[in-house]
Amino acid sequence: MANLLFDSLFKPHEGSDKIFLTNADKFSMSYAEFLELAGRISNALGEIGVKSGDRIALQTAKSPHALAVYAACVRSGVVFLPLNTAYTAPEVEYFVRDSGASLVICDPGSAAELRPIAEQAGANLQTLDGAGQGSLADLVAKQTADFEIVDRDEDDLAAILYTSGTTGRSKGAMLTHKNLVSNARALVDCWRFTADDVLLHALPIFHTHGLFVASNVMLLAGGSMIFQPTFNLDAVIDALPNVTSMMGVPTFYTRLLADPRFDRNLVSHMRLFTSGSAPLLAETHIEFEARTGHRILERYGMTETNMITSNPYDGERRAGTVGFALPDVEVRICESDSGKEVASGEIGVIEVRGPNVFKGYWQMPEKTAEEFRDDGFFVTGDLAKFDEDGYVQIVGREKDLIISGGYNIYPKELELLLDELPGVLESAVVGVPHADFGEGVVAVVVMQPKASFDEAELAGALRERIARFKQPKQIVVLDELPRNTMGKVQKNLLREQFADLLA
Repeated sequence: MANLLFDSLFKPHEGSDKIFLTNADKFSMSYAEFLELAGRISNALGEIGVKSGDRIALQTAKSPHALAVYAACVRSGVVFLPLNTAYTAPEVEYFVRDSGASLVICDPGSAAELRPIAEQAGANLQTLDGAGQGSLADLVAKQTADFEIVDRDEDDLAAILYTSGTTGRSKGAMLTHKNLVSNARALVDCWRFTADDVLLHALPIFHTHGLFVASNVMLLAGGSMIFQPTFNLDAVIDALPNVTSMMGVPTFYTRLLADPRFDRNLVSHMRLFTSGSAPLLAETHIEFEARTGHRILERYGMTETNMITSNPYDGERRAGTVGFALPDVEVRICESDSGKEVASGEIGVIEVRGPNVFKGYWQMPEKTAEEFRDDGFFVTGDLAKFDEDGYVQIVGREKDLIISGGYNIYPKELELLLDELPGVLESAVVGVPHADFGEGVVAVVVMQPKASFDEAELAGALRERIARFKQPKQIVVLDELPRNTMGKVQKNLLREQFADLLA
């Protein structure tokens, strides 16, 4: 037996003096240096008492050292548990307790708050900051880089990523070595990554996008990354002349488009821009192509499945869609209750089967069973349809479906119409309690700079374009929509905020 993930992503680079990570501070780290650091971290974990199969919770700022902890976990057979840096101490307490983590690694500034939590859970606590300093770094500095790689089967766990938990308590998605390697291979092939690529990496690494899509793909391809701690507009613009590709979320691209420095000349040498983690507005597609000559490649995935679909590298990258199923991944769209496939053009729930699909939810066998069909397809909860050419078009989350007076209303349909109206920058549509209809439609809009909000005018513009039962009972304006760290609109917060609006 071997170690599938380590052998695929890391082992080919042992001893390589090729630069793996750089940043604007003139920092650089070769593949060999990165793997030597991972080896020392592996030995430090052993000294702490962490064993193969244990879980490690990491809540620290993005850094090469934090990424090396991931590599050390793979090498040691330890299950990696990255945590959003925005999580509060009570949230971290749940994750540590639920996962049974034996080690918590946190920022030094959080140690006082998290130490009692770790102690109560029987876990060790070490610190690591964005500069690679802390108690763990002190321990690592005393170690040698030599470390025996722990055997891991393809079905062994590599990571547990907790879902956002917007409905009920968060669930830990168990991802195996096979899940991660198969997806990285598919993406390298579909997106044509090679050792000549340099990726601008401004994503967080506590999420599947930055950790597995970006980092695993570049490791497998043998390329390099400009590894920025966060998305900083000036830093991104400065870095663009030195990269061949960028992975981002929609807010990255809208912020770039708002800056006159971002133009065709700046990115004429680049090969690929991809977007995910949240829907990309069609108008952003259009404006981006007009400004740069590049058409953003949008794809679709989720915590439990890694990437599922992608627009084509060659061929039409169709705005408003997420393309086709990746190689070896099966996608179907079905009725929620019966599981029966719907006809092309009809809306249903996306179901997926393939080597990318997770093993199940940590310590939740009943929930795992609920989410899988008998034939092995995972029910994503995302509503979509196939267009006339077979492109997958996401309509929204099943839990966001509005049922008003017995009629199904898909928020995305209304949001697309609202976004086209003069003065509207973006919108979100939610259902809130209504005495007569069960749920009533509330549209939340953000207006463009200097545009005035006129509810009657917006409602009137919709009146001739959409059935009456779909029309908003009320349209409200906000300065901005609530979003999570990956740019997804948090409709649960909007439902809470406007819960009494139609009462």
